[in-house]
Amino acid sequence: MEMKLKDLVEFIAKALVDHPEEVKVTEVEGEQTTIYELKVEQTDIGKIIGKEGRTARSIRTILSAAAAKQKKRAVMEIIEENPRQIR
Repeated sequence: MEMKLKDLVEFIAKALVDHPEEVKVTEVEGEQTTIYELKVEQTDIGKIIGKEGRTARSIRTILSAAAAKQKKRAVMEIIEENPRQIR
């Protein structure tokens, strides 16, 4: 049984954050690429991004590899609900 890519992103994100109940993944189908929009609690954004973006890059790499195995193309975007104001 193949795991859906959306479920894969959600599973990884929930394992990393303090508020797994707030993890939401939205699938946006394009012509050639599927975009997975990941939303988490504002306080968990840092856990998903990681130092210098390493955690986010790792999640994207796993997603790309799983998508390639299914002969698909997928990308992940991290959506901030209330982005911080830069002063």
